[in-house]
Amino acid sequence: MLPNAIHRREFIDQIVSTAVAALALGGSRLSAAQEAAPARSVGPNEKLRVAVIGCNGQGGAHIGEWLRNPDVELAAVCDCDPAAFQKHVGRFKDLKTPPRYVQDVRKLLEDKSIDAVSIATPNHWHALMAIWAMQAGKDVYVEKPCSHNVHEGRAMTQWARKLGRMCQMGVQSRSMTGMRQTLEFVHSGKIGKVAHARAICYRRRDSIGLVETPAPIPEGLDFDLWCGPAPNVVPVRKRLHYDWHWVFATGNGDLGNQNPHELDKARWGLGKNELPKKVISVGGRLGYIDNGDVANSQVTVYQWDDASLISDVRGLPIKTPVTFGLHSGGFNGAANIWFGTEGYAVGPNYTSGIAFDYDGKELGKWSGGEYQAHFANFVKAIRSRNHKDLHLDIEDGHLSSALAHLGNVSLRTGSVVSAGTRPNGFGDNKHVTQTLDSFEAHLAENNVDYAATKYILGRELTIDPQTELSSDPEANRLFTREYRKGFELPEVI
Repeated sequence: MLPNAIHRREFIDQIVSTAVAALALGGSRLSAAQEAAPARSVGPNEKLRVAVIGCNGQGGAHIGEWLRNPDVELAAVCDCDPAAFQKHVGRFKDLKTPPRYVQDVRKLLEDKSIDAVSIATPNHWHALMAIWAMQAGKDVYVEKPCSHNVHEGRAMTQWARKLGRMCQMGVQSRSMTGMRQTLEFVHSGKIGKVAHARAICYRRRDSIGLVETPAPIPEGLDFDLWCGPAPNVVPVRKRLHYDWHWVFATGNGDLGNQNPHELDKARWGLGKNELPKKVISVGGRLGYIDNGDVANSQVTVYQWDDASLISDVRGLPIKTPVTFGLHSGGFNGAANIWFGTEGYAVGPNYTSGIAFDYDGKELGKWSGGEYQAHFANFVKAIRSRNHKDLHLDIEDGHLSSALAHLGNVSLRTGSVVSAGTRPNGFGDNKHVTQTLDSFEAHLAENNVDYAATKYILGRELTIDPQTELSSDPEANRLFTREYRKGFELPEVI
């Protein structure tokens, strides 16, 4: 086996070669050596012209927030499915100038009058669309995860810095008053040194069903555009929309859907601004025999030299309240816990937090905030042209999204094992033991049949935070993806 450094060099060479080939074919829109489009000059009292890209799900919320913002004109809505746009037409009836509809994102980005885009497409489009937009002179608000794989997030960050664009990831809790106050308390030292955090996602996700026929394609939808960088193959499942979350070609499971919110807050509380050195995941798509191929039940452990983080994803019903012996009640839904040497804090939602010492005495409580604050923060940074004004700049977004991707890479390179098999090396970590005890009891309560749905012990990944690569060539191949011709990821070379 070759030394790790050689594996990393080969991987980087492969990425560069792919990028050069893509540019030669004309697929990637610009190289770093080419001149990107200048941003439109916007006066201090002039409204910013924003376009929403993708409006069949979370994009509907984006439309609502931009319509509420007095500093913004919603100039256009773009979706490869015209029916998705039609659902929102009634919201524009009282506007003097309703947003125009554009089906092809490439046509939208040619509009020099648009200052910023707001991306809420399926995950596999996020990075490419954001980079194209930045190259076209636009600032970018992009939903979580900002990327579909580890490498994409770093590429997005490089382009943002190269071009001086503002790029914010849509984890709204970063701008919620109550959450920001909670994290200020976590960082204050009042619960001692914080060296462990949990990112909890207990969200029931029903099976997507099992069929043997391709998903019906909505009339008028441009399927080639829907696929973008992913293979142009109609997926076998009941419906095209939304269920893309549960297929690796386009989604990242709930570890990469809901839990980037919680992973981001967990990492924020730990103060970690680089990838962990070790990652391992256990779980699988348990209890469901369907057309999904991502885990619905998954515990991932992340280890830095002096801190650890646990992601705990449970998509089956929570039948017994999960308390972990803490004083804040049972967990159900999405939540965070930060553990210090003298106490702990809990964020039970996006907008609030509460802290206790280990005797149960309440130390503080905070609440408040709304989604609009995160969109307003993005507008503020566009005006200032300073990415440090962003509450969730793309580099932070990349690191938090990459945590999800690393957990999935570990699981995808793992092996089927007997239920209850645990990772080595965590026997003295009470948080890991406690989580796995609870996780296994949860699966037992849901009568998971391990003969029908397999339990997987992921491969332990050793990560170099500087190169953002692992020591495992097979894993590194999953840190990126193959891109279709015409939809290659542009690289800063």
